[in-house]
Amino acid sequence: MKTLLCRAVAACAIAGVSIIVQAAEVTGAGASSPRLVYLKWAEAYGKATGNTIRYQSIGSGGGVKEVTSKSVDFGASDIPLTESELDKRGLVQFPVLVGAAVPFVNLPKVAAGELRLTGPLLADIFRGRLTRWDDPRIADINPGVSLPAMSIVVVRRDDGAGVSYFLTHYLAKVSPEWRDSIGVGSAVQWPVGLGGKGDEGVANFVRRLPGAIGYVEYGYARANKLAHVSMQNRSGAFVAPDEKSLAAAARSAAWDKSAFGEVLSDQSAPEAWPIAGASFVMLQRTTDKLAQAAAVVKFFGWSCQNGGKFALDGGYVPLPGETVNQLGAAWQRIKDPAGKTIATLE
Repeated sequence: MKTLLCRAVAACAIAGVSIIVQAAEVTGAGASSPRLVYLKWAEAYGKATGNTIRYQSIGSGGGVKEVTSKSVDFGASDIPLTESELDKRGLVQFPVLVGAAVPFVNLPKVAAGELRLTGPLLADIFRGRLTRWDDPRIADINPGVSLPAMSIVVVRRDDGAGVSYFLTHYLAKVSPEWRDSIGVGSAVQWPVGLGGKGDEGVANFVRRLPGAIGYVEYGYARANKLAHVSMQNRSGAFVAPDEKSLAAAARSAAWDKSAFGEVLSDQSAPEAWPIAGASFVMLQRTTDKLAQAAAVVKFFGWSCQNGGKFALDGGYVPLPGETVNQLGAAWQRIKDPAGKTIATLE
């Protein structure tokens, strides 16, 4: 896509993008989890360029609805749309941040990362089919770990959340029983467990209940030093949730084959965290506000290059360079009714 995409994708530096766009206010709305990152990006971008980016946290579904109705310049969602859904709504999407669901426990004498679980075992725990920590199936993959003779107490979200989507998407991949009986969603009919509102609600329940297991977003688990579980990934390795393992999941995804809507669960990279996911931005594919669309692309391009620290501080991992380098394939699909692309604004 000529100079714009070459420079925006390869360098992601505003000084290297020569689109002529009048300074204007860009509006976005959607997912609540990445709100702090977007606000920090917008503040830094405004200081660097004089342009204003405004973002309203209304939930992933609201973001998709608002950008579809052209009420905002971009929508944001933790749940990607399929290619057919994008076609129906006339949208383009691309990832901007990497996050994850992190299972964690409250077990005596068990430190962070010490307990190992596989995907099928985790599914059976959240299905209520595996009910004791000293079960032989858990003990077999945890030699040397002091597993208590305690009942497992399941804690899960009782509100809709992207982190629940990440977890259930993964469990549906590794457990046919989960896929067929419970399914995937930001809110599902949980077979067992106590419900907590938000990451804080889940964490508070788990802290108070010996033998409890719950899940939270990656950033919350890291900031609060929760006793996370080490999960076995598709390659057979047991890995911890960290910047390296989340980036590996994004790096190994087949973005070009999924309309940039890849869900990052159960990726093939040897070091990948298996319960990862991305946050997505969506724009109108055909727009009579091409300059506004270009301003959105410039903002997120700039943020890819300059916003890594803000992403980490906000509980996410920046997109790896290999993924950023693919985003031009999504951006070049944005056109005005006459067929002009963003590149024609140069």
